[in-house]
Amino acid sequence: MKPWIKRTLIGLTGVTVLVAGLSACGHRGGHHGQGWSEERITEVRGKAIERISGKLDLNAEQKAKLGALADQMIASRKAFRGNSDPRTDLQSLIASDKFDRTKAQQLLDQKLQAAQGNGPQMLNAFGDFYDSLNPEQQKQVREKLERRGHGWWGRG
Repeated sequence: MKPWIKRTLIGLTGVTVLVAGLSACGHRGGHHGQGWSEERITEVRGKAIERISGKLDLNAEQKAKLGALADQMIASRKAFRGNSDPRTDLQSLIASDKFDRTKAQQLLDQKLQAAQGNGPQMLNAFGDFYDSLNPEQQKQVREKLERRGHGWWGRG
């Protein structure tokens, strides 16, 4: 693989994980400062897999690869988030009259290391899933990405 392609894919993965992490912080669904439980994550994962499987008419093998991708995404998100609460982290950066740039850089470095560490597995899982799709299913994925203004595989 050409180095610029690899860097671009890793960068996109990092941005995706960052956006997913930030989105999760803002959409906790009434848990007031706590993340989703493992049961809730499993429930949402199952519903997403069923919804996507239905829209793409996936066979059992493709559905298994989609499940592996979902598992990798969940693991990457957990690694990216770490053991700290993002809101608490942000509050600590602005706790005094000066923004704590050193701590902010440390937090950014931690997040980037987590994204880079999980990037290859995420790319492989996505590649395995996408490559398992037939040309019509791949076309559906590309079209959905082009119209993605209403959310990924949501009610748009």
